[in-house]
Amino acid sequence: MTVAAPARHPLLERLSSQHGFPELDVASFDDFAAAPGHALVFFSDDPLRQRETLDLAVILPELHRGFGGAFRAAWLAPDAARALYPRFGFRRWPAFVMLHGGAYVGVIDGIRDWDEYVRETERLLASAPSEPPAIVLPAKRDAATRRGAPRG
Repeated sequence: MTVAAPARHPLLERLSSQHGFPELDVASFDDFAAAPGHALVFFSDDPLRQRETLDLAVILPELHRGFGGAFRAAWLAPDAARALYPRFGFRRWPAFVMLHGGAYVGVIDGIRDWDEYVRETERLLASAPSEPPAIVLPAKRDAATRRGAPRG
């Protein structure tokens, strides 16, 4: 017996079917990113887990239209986004990652006011590529602290 893949939210599906933004996977990401010019990639999350995913699915086409196609746009389904996100060091989900010719330019993570998306997109389009921030993992507590022993 085969199990059908879970249906995706219609707002995510519309990104490709209505707006023509390709859905990338781990295998296709680098080729899309490496093309000349700017690219804004939407790192989605499961809308049941992170409701803001649906907000960004609506915002991406509006940003693309508002900037007159100054960047190519694409999106990653949650599994692909989770696999690729360590390369870019953002801290909040969902997120838009701006690339230029495959190089990291910056990120707009989490939910924001519309004006902030516009300002940040303008800033990223004017910025040079840079190294993405490192992901900082919380330090593990030592065994004594985990057991509740007083710190010395």
